[in-house]
Amino acid sequence: MAQRNPTGHRAAPEHTHPDDVPVLTALAALADPVRITLVRELAGSPEWSRACGSFDVPVGKAALSHHFAVLRGAGLVEQRDEGPRRVNRLRRAEFEARFPGLLELVLRAETAAT
Repeated sequence: MAQRNPTGHRAAPEHTHPDDVPVLTALAALADPVRITLVRELAGSPEWSRACGSFDVPVGKAALSHHFAVLRGAGLVEQRDEGPRRVNRLRRAEFEARFPGLLELVLRAETAAT
C-alpha cells in the first residue's frame, strides 16, 4: 500500500514497464484467480474508469492493495489518483508488445470456461 506523505496525500504508485518484466513474473501475476478477475474486469472497462474499490473480488482492502501492487510490478496495470480515488487501466498495448498473445490467452480463457 502507498505511504502517505507529510501533507496527507498518498504517494504515487510505482509502475514497472512491461519491457522490464521477466516472463516468470508476468506468469506468476496471472496465476492468481483474484488477479485474473481484476485483469478481466479492467479489460472490459474503459481506461481510467475503475476505482480500486469497484471490483467484485472476495478480498479485503489490504489484500486488494497487494494484488494491485503485483499487477503493477508485472507491468499489467497502471494507476493514478483522481482526488480520493485511485483509478486503473490495463496496459494492454504495452503488455502485448512485450508478451505477444499472453494477455489474449488469459482473456479468452474466460470465454472458453463459460
